[in-house]
Amino acid sequence: MIAVDTAPLDRAPAVGLRDDLDHARRRRHTGRWMAGLAGLLVGTLPIAVGLGPVAIAPGTVAQIAGHHLVGWPLALPASDAEDSIVWLVRMPRVLLGATVGAGLAVTGVALQAMVRNVLADPYLLGVTSGASTGAAASILFGVAAGVGAGSLTLSAFVGAMIATAAVFLLARVGGRVTSIRLLLAGVAVGYVLSAATSFLIFASDSPEGARAVLFWMLGSLSLANWSSVTVAGPVILVCLSVLTVWGRRLDALAIGDDTAQTLGVSPARLRTQALLVVALCVGAIVAVSGGIGFVGLIVPHVARLCVGGVHRRVIPVAALIGAIFLVWADVIARTAFDPRELPLGIVTAIVGAPMLFVLIRRFHTPAT
Repeated sequence: MIAVDTAPLDRAPAVGLRDDLDHARRRRHTGRWMAGLAGLLVGTLPIAVGLGPVAIAPGTVAQIAGHHLVGWPLALPASDAEDSIVWLVRMPRVLLGATVGAGLAVTGVALQAMVRNVLADPYLLGVTSGASTGAAASILFGVAAGVGAGSLTLSAFVGAMIATAAVFLLARVGGRVTSIRLLLAGVAVGYVLSAATSFLIFASDSPEGARAVLFWMLGSLSLANWSSVTVAGPVILVCLSVLTVWGRRLDALAIGDDTAQTLGVSPARLRTQALLVVALCVGAIVAVSGGIGFVGLIVPHVARLCVGGVHRRVIPVAALIGAIFLVWADVIARTAFDPRELPLGIVTAIVGAPMLFVLIRRFHTPAT
């Protein structure tokens, strides 16, 4: 009689059951993080709107917002000044800050997967440099002045798209876009356009204009209004939705091109498609807020520490963390030195640099 080892067969169902339980546990863990962060964001919005030179209670903020959105009657009378401050000044600024923060965080996640570099951020593609050149041309020389109040935003967005086209053309060789060429092309285009912006500032005879360009390059939500929210917001949200749907494909791309091809994902095609989506999202962001650093670099790592490395879990968590982070960074920027306003990029750098130091230590390996 031949003895047959049935242990592997007996263990197979147990292994499958363990995998199912681990998957369900991870889903519950992610769900708890998302629920907690979503609740924190909802609580953050009225508090952030109420903070400023004129303090307004969160309850009053919620009533004014409900009155304008759905016609709820005001239980407590609010003055015309409070109504204008909440609805016309602070509410669009806070909502734009949340949207921009979410967009920067998610595009950072996508870009780090595209180039397989943990220190990549959305501005690595030269998009911000292109937007800065367009903004400088508008501020200093009146480019697109015929458009009206939206000339600065339009010029910045067009500059961002021109930079994206240049990066794509440089990185695409033989019909393929590799991560190395994408990185090098983004750095090269960024340096060229930064030099162009510096030249425009040098050639201008307006000290005030030069100061405005520098302030814009460091990032600010001071120009936020309902128009910028309704124009940039949908673009950013659509891009975030697309990147979320591509989560599994980004997982394959992050492992390596060979693995992605084995799983039926074309690395060159996905990298090109993701580049276009990221560039469109970042272009819309920098057009309304300027260059805000560190959000797209730091927040993806924080999200991975919370829920792991699977992109369908990382992307929504990163969006919520980025939204909360940038809303509070903007509160600090506009209240810390009232009545003067700090550039938002300074605040994010002060907070983000220490976190980057922690990441450097975390990824440090001793030399052998």
